[in-house]
Amino acid sequence: MVRCRDNSLYCGITTDLEDRVREHNLGIGAKYTAIRKPVALVYSEKHLNVSQAREREEQVKKWSRGKKEQLVVGFPRHGSE
Repeated sequence: MVRCRDNSLYCGITTDLEDRVREHNLGIGAKYTAIRKPVALVYSEKHLNVSQAREREEQVKKWSRGKKEQLVVGFPRHGSE
């Protein structure tokens, strides 16, 4: 999950997290993030396969913003571990 410039949250899946965040910041990741860049990674999970990742993505996308923010609160940031 990334936080956009307008403080909105965007959820998606990828096999290369760093590359996907870079793509979002270049404006080639998704239409939603292209107009809200820059974005910053605020939460991620690893899954065994694409099917499980998509299922989790759909679950999280249905959540309220408050519930999504609860995930973000405990997520370790690079450089602060």
